Amino acid sequence: MALIIRTLLLPNSFSLVSKNYEFGLLKSDARNVKLKFLEVPQIVWGFNNQKIAFARACLTARTLNRSLLMPSLSASLFYKEIDQLQPISFHKIFQFEKFNSLCNGFVQLSGYSDLTNQCSIINLHKGSGRKWTLERDLDQLKEFSKQDYDVYETIRILGKNPFLWRDHWPVSDYAKVFECLVLVDDISKEADEVVSKIKQFGGDKNGVSLDQTPYVAIHMRIEKDWMIHCKKLEQRSNVSDICSSREEIMTRVANLRTLKPSAILYLAVANELLEDDLILIGWKEGMHPDDKKRLGVVGIYEKYPYLIQSAIDYEVCSRADVFVGNSYSTFSSLLVLERTQRMIKMGVSNVCGIDA
Repeated sequence: MALIIRTLLLPNSFSLVSKNYEFGLLKSDARNVKLKFLEVPQIVWGFNNQKIAFARACLTARTLNRSLLMPSLSASLFYKEIDQLQPISFHKIFQFEKFNSLCNGFVQLSGYSDLTNQCSIINLHKGSGRKWTLERDLDQLKEFSKQDYDVYETIRILGKNPFLWRDHWPVSDYAKVFECLVLVDDISKEADEVVSKIKQFGGDKNGVSLDQTPYVAIHMRIEKDWMIHCKKLEQRSNVSDICSSREEIMTRVANLRTLKPSAILYLAVANELLEDDLILIGWKEGMHPDDKKRLGVVGIYEKYPYLIQSAIDYEVCSRADVFVGNSYSTFSSLLVLERTQRMIKMGVSNVCGIDA
């Protein structure tokens, strides 16, 4: 009753939504972002798909002028078997406080301990399927941005994997969220160890110090799970350039004029999902390929579930002097986005006639 009386007498006190629009969406007010919350289901699928889904959840919370309650990620890749998803908290992978510090004023994460009234919840059912259009999704978000919903402390989103396929924000907004994602120290140290092994391998081949050893990271997306998936994509899309064989990738790398002689190549590949052991054979003369087995770092990866293994490999590729990716891969796409952001900050806004 007190809440109703306060709403009637002071309606503006609950209005958290700005009247200004940007890209068709409501701007957030950083002063009010901690007062209300958005709760989302456990985030699933591959590591980088989970990063994208997390960013979409953050941007949805921003649109609703709310703080995102720290979601659960999925440590395993068994996304179809819900009981095998192995939930893992966000702060086990990424630094929670660092995220809020870097994204301050843009998006905000909160813990469940910040809730004051766990009964003040309204459910938002996200649609799916062909009938659930981008326009309907946006209309729903605008509806839940209205003052009527400000009386609820938490908006809880329900639906099957609701953040994997609909979005309304520019790439720059995603890039901003990704920049705030910093791996926890334990995972970062494992990446340090792998990079050290790569540089040591290069130093042994070229007789130079570890600090002077550059390396090229190549995302070899040729594992059997991907080959099955990409062939189905080619059939549905009626194209023939999605799947890349081992030989095709080798040819592309050999044609890169920027690579120096005696280049050290780190092949980012899931060895256990390969159908053959020939990835180290057939490279251009002067190139020195290595993988997890040759480097002796398989044990580092085997200690962890899939999600953390992928996070380590992503970090190793992120630090490479040169990265060669697969344009149909989420892993490669987010790496290129991150490296492009770094390039822009270095003052490079145009490369090969293309606006960065």
